[in-house]
Amino acid sequence: MSGHSKWSTIKHKKAATDAKRGKLFTKLSKEIIVAAKMGGGDIEMNFRLRMAVQIAKDANMPADNIDRAIKKGSGSGNDGDAMSEIVYEGYGPGGIGIMLETLTDNKNRTVADIRSTLSKAGGNMAESGAVAWQFEQKGVLVINVPQDQAEEFAMIAIDVGAEDFETYDGTLHIYSPPTDLESIRNTFSDQNIDVSSSELSLIPSNTILLDDKKAVQTLKLLEQLEDLDDVQKVFSNADFSEEAMISFQS
Repeated sequence: MSGHSKWSTIKHKKAATDAKRGKLFTKLSKEIIVAAKMGGGDIEMNFRLRMAVQIAKDANMPADNIDRAIKKGSGSGNDGDAMSEIVYEGYGPGGIGIMLETLTDNKNRTVADIRSTLSKAGGNMAESGAVAWQFEQKGVLVINVPQDQAEEFAMIAIDVGAEDFETYDGTLHIYSPPTDLESIRNTFSDQNIDVSSSELSLIPSNTILLDDKKAVQTLKLLEQLEDLDDVQKVFSNADFSEEAMISFQS
């Protein structure tokens, strides 16, 4: 899972810039609109909407933006109807598997953008199911925590349903069954422990450690895929050395 936590940590740091934050807010709004459209605007009765709103809050999205998205999705407009949820699969440098969750109102545009981005990086699209079997949906909770407290916090999570954990760059990543994610987060909130983020992610059963050249190529590719307007989330089974991570961020 280490590749997931490394990429996730970098991604959240990069999203802190104004340009990235604006694009992130657009994607979060789309998810809230679709969640409200499909399950109604009552956040207590709609788990997907509750998760979408929590992720938006974690990203410091203004409350007015969140409320507008909920109203737009639960109103009589067709914003949510126009969107299709499609998962695409592909291969990147070194044969790594890539999963892309998209929300789109134009499938042809989305496929063309993904195919072009993959191709330019030496990758290609994959048939449905060719990559997906290597991934499993998990709840992922991220906490900014001092190294000497990481294990203590991890044990708290395991006591209430977490399955695994790992630390990276001052963060603790906790993995759980999707159904336990919310209760684990609430456990930390009840103890006034600040949670950086919580979401459902696709976690690979095994990872591929790339050499530094392919690792930097892959990190650039993942970032480019994340930046596509129709792509909501990107997951891969790649792992990266510390040298590659430093090279990419420099």
